[in-house]
Amino acid sequence: LLCLRKSKGKLLNARIPEENTQCRQGLYFQDGERRVDYILTYQIKKPGSSRRHSSRLTDNALTRSLRRSRGPPPQQDPEGATQEHNLQYHEDDKRVCREEFEGNLMEMGLDLEKDENSKTPGMGFVKIHAPWHVLCREAEFMKLKMPTKKVNHGSSLVEKMNTFISKVTEPLHPKVEENRIHNVKHLSYPFSREKQHLFDLSDRDSFFDSKTRSSIVIFLKCLKILIPLQLLYEEWASYSVFYKYQPISLVRKYFGEKIGLYFAWLGVYTQMLIPASLVGVIVFLYGCVTVNDDIPSMEICDKRNNVTMCPLCDRACSYWNLVMACGTARASHLFDNPATVFFSVFMALWAAMFMEHWKRRQMRLNYIWDLTGFEDEEDHPRAEYEFRVMQKSLKKDQNAQKVWGIQGRMFLFLLFIYFIGVTFAIVFGVIVYRISTTSALHMSSDPTTRSNVRVTVKTTAAIINLVVIIILDEVYGAVARWLTILEVPKTDKSFEERLIFKTFILKFVNAFTPIIYIAFLRGRLVGRPGSYLYVFQSYRMEECAPGGCLMELCIQLSITMLGKQLIQNNLFEIGIPKLKKLIRYIKMKKGAFQEEEQREKKLQRYETDHFLEPYAGLTPEYMEMIIQFGFVTLFVASFPLAPLFALLNNIIEIRLDAKKFVAELRRPIAARAKDIGIWYNILRGIGKVAVIVNAFVISFTSDFIPRLVYQYMYSPDGSMHGFVNHTLSYFNVSDFEEGKDPLEPMHLGYRVEICRYKDYREPPWSQTPYEISKEFWAVLAARLAFVIVFQNVVMLMSDVVDWLIPDIPKDISVQIHKEKILMVELFMKEEEVKMQNSDSMAMRADKDNCNNHSSVHRSESTPNSHGSVF
Repeated sequence: LLCLRKSKGKLLNARIPEENTQCRQGLYFQDGERRVDYILTYQIKKPGSSRRHSSRLTDNALTRSLRRSRGPPPQQDPEGATQEHNLQYHEDDKRVCREEFEGNLMEMGLDLEKDENSKTPGMGFVKIHAPWHVLCREAEFMKLKMPTKKVNHGSSLVEKMNTFISKVTEPLHPKVEENRIHNVKHLSYPFSREKQHLFDLSDRDSFFDSKTRSSIVIFLKCLKILIPLQLLYEEWASYSVFYKYQPISLVRKYFGEKIGLYFAWLGVYTQMLIPASLVGVIVFLYGCVTVNDDIPSMEICDKRNNVTMCPLCDRACSYWNLVMACGTARASHLFDNPATVFFSVFMALWAAMFMEHWKRRQMRLNYIWDLTGFEDEEDHPRAEYEFRVMQKSLKKDQNAQKVWGIQGRMFLFLLFIYFIGVTFAIVFGVIVYRISTTSALHMSSDPTTRSNVRVTVKTTAAIINLVVIIILDEVYGAVARWLTILEVPKTDKSFEERLIFKTFILKFVNAFTPIIYIAFLRGRLVGRPGSYLYVFQSYRMEECAPGGCLMELCIQLSITMLGKQLIQNNLFEIGIPKLKKLIRYIKMKKGAFQEEEQREKKLQRYETDHFLEPYAGLTPEYMEMIIQFGFVTLFVASFPLAPLFALLNNIIEIRLDAKKFVAELRRPIAARAKDIGIWYNILRGIGKVAVIVNAFVISFTSDFIPRLVYQYMYSPDGSMHGFVNHTLSYFNVSDFEEGKDPLEPMHLGYRVEICRYKDYREPPWSQTPYEISKEFWAVLAARLAFVIVFQNVVMLMSDVVDWLIPDIPKDISVQIHKEKILMVELFMKEEEVKMQNSDSMAMRADKDNCNNHSSVHRSESTPNSHGSVF
């Protein structure tokens, strides 16, 4: 990597000659001409003579003969043989394997050079260089598209507008040449050694860029690369350029298409969060402005109503006045108002437009990166799968194997269900905590504590849920990998997709189970005064506040979302890699034989980079963004500020991930990809589910539907006056079960005979006391009707958006068609030149034959001028 570390986070524009020499020696062979494309690292243990290995790269046949000539490992002498002999043998065996592998690489045409002066204790390094003929050969085999000739994009109105926009937004673009908009693009064609004259080979050193060279070398089974990243560090990985666009082309050039597509997707997602955040803030401000005009909140806060509510718990709790819920009711209006319905529809359409926008952006990148005709390479079987197949083939009883296969799949499925059940059990435990804590706080003698019971229980329970979610996220990541390994998938692609699916399901259930409980279950399994439902026959189920459960749902969403983003996604990503790097450095330092300052001065760049964190794939990066996308879309009706918090997080997340890839991780293997794979299907699935979830949140969790039913069916004047009284039922306190009535019935200073509770039930003086009333069924029918209408209308609108916006931009489709025509013309001209050359060569050959024939005829007819003695 680049010489970045010695500056302690700051790039030095000028270095002394010795440092430049060290950097060049780290990036080139000892001759200073051949550049290092990859570096192999291996561990060396030094028990005795295992350190004494030849710096000369041995011939492959010789190493194979050495392995055949070696005998079995020495048997341990019971009288005095030590374990060091066995260790010595295994180290020698590893050395022979390495030499055989290096010989295979040399047979493929790669140049290798060992570093015999490594100052990193216990580590060895092998530099690898791919010569020109190897690059050409493998590029042809891999069918890599390389530039042939330039294609002018023309000067249409769209191009002129793009040029004007690029000039206006010039301060927002990074100072990277690859990121600038040009009107010229190279026509690309799969590389062929026989047609090298078609390609732009004016500069062979830069014809195959570093990403392509690394892809070719990894195709030949090598592992690690060195590449300069100073420009990315300055224009991408710095927090000071957070307002600029990402240099996606340069990211792709250095890290490959797969990582480039991830950051391009993250940039599009963050960009699309801007309008969603603005609309969410407007909806929240609308709630703030209209809170004083909300009639139900005004009725709850009006002390003149003097509504006496039934106790919230048995015995310890007493009667209370509805006015005590004034603050909760006013706060609920900030998120439960008519604007939230509009915002839910908007976010559903936003999700559809985001997916369409990404498809268009992805297609544009495919065209720019020459991936339009790219097809995934054949996925070979994994070594673990081949080993399992070999084991099965060696066993005779195939029927027993089939039975075991079915039993194994059932076992894995039950394990998967078990871990999902663990999440449900933990949520149930938190519910028990809330119920017991509520009862305990109501028994407190402190009036301040009793008045803040709801807020205390809500906040502490949400924090407990957050801690459990963070812990289980780490556990479930390891569990998903373990279950996938047990399945032994056939190919790497199948392994990755199954791992992603299991990880997503486990983490999704872990993150959203507490939220689903609050949104759809809390307050619905309560019962009524005199006939409550109990947990463990002693704890009463929780009730919602008079203003509804939407406020508590908002608290749970905000704490979970902000906590995950701040703690798990940011602090963990910064702290854990640095901690692991420090631990590896300390372990290496223990085996050092020189002082730290001398070692630090003489360490090569690849030796220093060995202490960096290994690259673990893009699955964790995608996963945290997918879960965030769920928070933004699934329950957005209850938390309109979610897009804003996601936007602020992602602005930091982009630079954090960039800094991690540039300075904290080892160089990832460059991989080609034309899309984001299974993640796109997961995003579409979340978008579809979000429509249904928001429909149920609006109809069942919020008071939007009950208010509409009251206003248009039961209100005498068509207004919301009397709505609170309409939603509260009556209960005669003499109907309390024995031992369930309050210990302090005179808590309010007067004797209570009738108390109120939130439900649609008949009063005690009716013919059917405490039975469900007709209003309940009317509201339920309206809720179900709203769910059906909302779901179908919004999904229809999303499909219309999908249909109206083409997947391929018009200018890209025109350019693709133009390139096909130019490619045909190029080959036609090539064939004409070939035919002309062949005709001229044939005419020249005929002329030469005629000349030879005439010369022979003249020589036969002309007498010998010198004569003969005979």
